[in-house]
Amino acid sequence: MKQSITRTLLAAGLSAAVLFGAAAVSAPAWANYSVVHAQDATATPLPTDAAPTPVPGTVQGSGQNLPRTITVVGDGTVNIKPDVARANIGVEVLKPAVGDAAAENNQVTTQVLDALKELGIDEKDIQTSGYSVFSERYSPDGTAATETQYRVTNTVNVLIRDLDKVGAVLDTSIAAGANNIYGVEFLLDDPTAARSAARQMAVENAAATATELAGLTGVQVGPIVSISEVIGNNGGMYSNQFTQFSTGASSGRLPTPVEPGQLRLTMQLQVTYELLD
Repeated sequence: MKQSITRTLLAAGLSAAVLFGAAAVSAPAWANYSVVHAQDATATPLPTDAAPTPVPGTVQGSGQNLPRTITVVGDGTVNIKPDVARANIGVEVLKPAVGDAAAENNQVTTQVLDALKELGIDEKDIQTSGYSVFSERYSPDGTAATETQYRVTNTVNVLIRDLDKVGAVLDTSIAAGANNIYGVEFLLDDPTAARSAARQMAVENAAATATELAGLTGVQVGPIVSISEVIGNNGGMYSNQFTQFSTGASSGRLPTPVEPGQLRLTMQLQVTYELLD
């Protein structure tokens, strides 16, 4: 049977050659196929574009060896004593006539500014902001709003370099006519040194974390591949805030108590290390 199939195929090929001429002989259509078994009625095509076998340790198609890496985030925190404070002091006036409201607000704000300067606050450390005028409709008897009044506000921002004067600044401002204290924030005048110390701690923390993780997987930490600072939290500064009050909080004669406490400054660094066997 095997010999019979072979003779039939050869005979068909020779007949085609004679029919179309010897000079036009080309490979028959079945020449691209290999017969696995003579008794099989089907043929298997030969692969023409098989994908190359990937090489371990490389990106397929790039041909470049990529190092194994580990990425960690290191934290560094320092506690420091603040040396300056910032107070936001508000003047708010509500009147039926917009001109009267603006005039009174201007007068009271000027009184607050003068009082702060007399207290020894440098003019360069005083700034006004947030001046606004709003119209409001209201009803004296609780029915439909029929009356209009105007609210005029202004804010005095004060940088206090002598922390012993923080309470006096608040009391003096209120005595001069201010009726809102939006908050007191304690800060560092120059946080450069504190941030550097926190960064150093963050580098050490990152190295310790990477070494621990590498040890758990049986490898070693190699050189640093990249390092970057995690941006956010205003450079890592967390300040203690003393937030109060309207004029009623200082109606007594006792000075306003203020304690600056300590600041907590945290820096974060993202560090990538190469891993070694």
